Amino acid sequence: MTIQVFGHKSPDTDSTGSPIIWAWYLNEVKGQKAEAVLLGEPNTEAAWLLNKWDLPKPAIISDVADDAQVVIVDTNNPAELPANINGADVLEIIDHHKLVGGLETKGPIDITIRPVACTATIMHDLMGDVAMPDWVKGAMLTCILSDTLEFRSPTTTPHDKAVAEKLAADLGIDIPAYAAEMFAAKSDVSSFSDTELLRMDSKEYEVDGTKFRVSVLETTSPSTVLDRKASLMETMTTVAAEDGVEQVLLFVVDILNEESTLLVPNDLVKSVAKKSFDADAEGDSVVLPGVVSRKKQIIPNLKV
Repeated sequence: MTIQVFGHKSPDTDSTGSPIIWAWYLNEVKGQKAEAVLLGEPNTEAAWLLNKWDLPKPAIISDVADDAQVVIVDTNNPAELPANINGADVLEIIDHHKLVGGLETKGPIDITIRPVACTATIMHDLMGDVAMPDWVKGAMLTCILSDTLEFRSPTTTPHDKAVAEKLAADLGIDIPAYAAEMFAAKSDVSSFSDTELLRMDSKEYEVDGTKFRVSVLETTSPSTVLDRKASLMETMTTVAAEDGVEQVLLFVVDILNEESTLLVPNDLVKSVAKKSFDADAEGDSVVLPGVVSRKKQIIPNLKV
């Protein structure tokens, strides 16, 4: 049986690259038959990663079969995984997010959850001194630079930075120039509909009984997204209804200026901005200086 390796439903760079990396490791080093798969279309930066390192896009699956052998990376949250995940045979979890709970396994499994910024950092450690082809190193480097926003994110640890710098040195890559290419690809969202943008990098989260879809768009060109804020706010109503949440919260993260803009379509979000970030929204958006990380700054502070 082939082991399926996958991340969460909104495949960003880490949830696209890390399954490919770990499937390679299982196949080539551990001698186990494994295949990387995705639970949705990769975002623009993840697609850039595949093109940059000449990697085929993994197959996209909608669910997993009973007793299918799987490895979960970059999440441990059942809400971000296939509907039948508890029917599958989960062999391993590799993640850097808080433990959510709700997963049920067929037996004891390997779980590695570490307080670093990126799943690829953990994989680098788990692999040890294994000889890696350049594309594996390149994929790891891209994942780490993405999740750390080139070390700007407060989730960045000294270890993430050290691993990234070692990989870049091995590959002869200049990190600032490489990251600029990555972020340019991430910022090109012109071909995506409003609905796709609201779900592109998004997680469902409940605060005191109120369900939110918390969406983040990281960009070096925030005006490209904010120019569409009227239609995005209109589309939020449709997306919220379809996804069974009360409200979509959209944070447009300005990577270079290290701040985010929260779109404010109604009084509920205005109240969330005030209670969560002590921000007074006078119009249909509010700037949150220094807020760039959903995991460390947005989700932990949400209040209604």
